[in-house]
Amino acid sequence: MLTSPDALRERYERVREEVGQGVTVVVATKYVSIDELALLAEAGIEIVGENRAQDLEAKHARYGDAFRWHFIGHLQSRKAKSVNAICELCHSLDSASAAARLTIPALVEVNLSGEESKSGVAPDELPAFLALYSDVRGLMTMPPFTEDPEASRPYFRRLRELAEAHGLRELSMGTSQDYRVAVEEGATHVRLGSTVFGRN
Repeated sequence: MLTSPDALRERYERVREEVGQGVTVVVATKYVSIDELALLAEAGIEIVGENRAQDLEAKHARYGDAFRWHFIGHLQSRKAKSVNAICELCHSLDSASAAARLTIPALVEVNLSGEESKSGVAPDELPAFLALYSDVRGLMTMPPFTEDPEASRPYFRRLRELAEAHGLRELSMGTSQDYRVAVEEGATHVRLGSTVFGRN
């Protein structure tokens, strides 16, 4: 169970102050129940990021305009309609089939680690993929999980270099364990859960 709205607000505001005005804090709600979302709304959290389209639909049905909604999970093309209707930004575009159905601004997910378990476009396929969608605002990546935030730095730096090479300005990178390094490397969006919820 999440802590009180006051405790959530304190941690959320502390993170926002830490990352600065140029970085959007997206609070990841994958493990937050529908009922618990009320605490986030009371705490003044503005933007939430959901991983699953089914959960997105259910949570939005109850809370609607209480938040601005982002989609941060793997996007299946058959779920694009729901994401289009609810979200202002998709962080995880990585397939031609989803690109054909998405209608909102998007970030392209890039698989920089080469891990088969991760979604994303290979870096060398990025130029061709960017030609598929007219409203790409930037890039997103998920580096390999590590306890050492510094181990993520090369991946964040590489993503920034790719974005700069293609004239893209927005970078969604960094989660609770490594968001400080991500911000140092140019993140414009960080996706945080446990840091805000007090679970780490």
